[in-house]
Amino acid sequence: MFITDIRKEFYDVVVNQRVALLVSLDIDALCACKILQALFHCDQVQYTLVPVTGWQDLGTAFLEHKEQFRYFVLINCGANVDLLETLQPEEDSIFFICDTHRPVDVVNVYNDTQVKLMIKQDDDLGVPSYDDIFRDEEEESGDSGNESDGDPEPSGKRRRYEEGAVERRIERQRAKREWEARRREILFDYEQYEYHGTSAAMMIFELAWVLTKDTKDMLWWAVIGLTDQWVHDKITHMKYVTDIATLQRHVSRHNHRNEDEENSLSIDCMRISFEYDLRLALYQHWSLYESICNSSYSSCHFKLWSMHGQKKLQEFLADMGLPLKQVKQKFNSMDMSIKENLREVIEESSNKYGMKDIRIQTFGVHFGFNNRFLASDVVHAAAALLENTEKDESPGDNFIKALDCLSRSNLERLHGGIALAKKKLMAIQQTVASCICTNLILSQGPFLYCYLLEGTPDVKLFSKPMALTLLCKYLLKAFVCSTRNKRCKLLPLIMAAPMDVEKGTVLVLGIPPESDTSDKKNFFGRAFEKAAESTSSRTLHDHFDTSSK
Repeated sequence: MFITDIRKEFYDVVVNQRVALLVSLDIDALCACKILQALFHCDQVQYTLVPVTGWQDLGTAFLEHKEQFRYFVLINCGANVDLLETLQPEEDSIFFICDTHRPVDVVNVYNDTQVKLMIKQDDDLGVPSYDDIFRDEEEESGDSGNESDGDPEPSGKRRRYEEGAVERRIERQRAKREWEARRREILFDYEQYEYHGTSAAMMIFELAWVLTKDTKDMLWWAVIGLTDQWVHDKITHMKYVTDIATLQRHVSRHNHRNEDEENSLSIDCMRISFEYDLRLALYQHWSLYESICNSSYSSCHFKLWSMHGQKKLQEFLADMGLPLKQVKQKFNSMDMSIKENLREVIEESSNKYGMKDIRIQTFGVHFGFNNRFLASDVVHAAAALLENTEKDESPGDNFIKALDCLSRSNLERLHGGIALAKKKLMAIQQTVASCICTNLILSQGPFLYCYLLEGTPDVKLFSKPMALTLLCKYLLKAFVCSTRNKRCKLLPLIMAAPMDVEKGTVLVLGIPPESDTSDKKNFFGRAFEKAAESTSSRTLHDHFDTSSK
């Protein structure tokens, strides 16, 4: 059931209860969790935080906590399957689901008692009507049970009556078959594509705003949640711009509210600003040269895996009039005279070289006087910490570290995450260059296919879904830019990478064709399930994103 009043139907219900908070391992979910934690601390709500990596983890977490808790809050998990069928809970368990995964399972939508959906209904949900999906079972013995054994009727009349009953039964069965066929068709159309809706962090921030308990920190987490959807290419550009405008109004409100406060210029103050900034990953914490080389937008445009592309990049830098010594040193160490109008210089030269949308609407934050971050910087840092493979730590430990880096009191952790993110982006860029130059992308009829072999450098990094998703999208974009085959430019890509060498498992991911006008809907979830059935393969459909297996 959809919640219409999030304060009355959710917060007022759980505020005096013990709550189990089950949180998916993605950045948007982390941000929603941080906002909800802050609200719970305000009202001293008792809660237990449990990170969950997939459906098996969710089932285990529920079994461990179902005796102690009646109320469960699920963030970015649970909406796109029949939750009651999956978890088999007691009748008094209540689930509040704040999830961006679409489509929402129809049983969750029409369950009025145990499943409460904190989902924006102005998203294009397209949920089928109740009567098209569910209907009461009619009694099979409807007509035959009406006969009275004590009053025998003339045989002719009885025969005519029985013939009429048989015809009616046949008509009912035919109508039922037609209804079931129509139901299957409606459900297929509704469920065939996977996509994402409004950020969970934005939904929880809206709750904080309704409660008049929203702070700048909460607003910044909402910004990061939305930016995560853009960085990992989960939503359309139009959806991103619309949600940016919503958050921009909140930023203006907070900045206006704090104008007269005495501490607005104190050393530990926080200032959020709306900006048109460059689509260059981590450039303010890196050198400009390395950022251009390792950002998918600029790297694919220049085709930096080729000698011609490297030459074109040198021409681009020369056109900007920036000395190589300046471009290759850390951004913070560049001359102030160059940094002052750097964005304008880059944008002007980018337009000449065909990169017309080098700038993107985003938000930046200042912590005190020295520390400045873009929202995308924090997304990259948190994702690198969340999927860190350098140390053999549990997903739970990585989850806590990623959660810590979102707090402004823990900037050291954030800088550590940025260092990891640089290594990750360099590994992705090198893997893309290797795949393109060695022709590892194969055309398999209706789709493209790429398999990373076990000996590939940094292959362990790509055993994680977010890292493999970034690689997959970067690789498809690079392939489309480099191939001359027009048909291949319109094909989706399936990518496989070793997940656990000892167990012999492989992580498989599918993404739709590369297109600026794409609606970001992914059909691979259902396709993988059908392929597994038809080939009798051993598969585990454990990820909350059904396009990862």
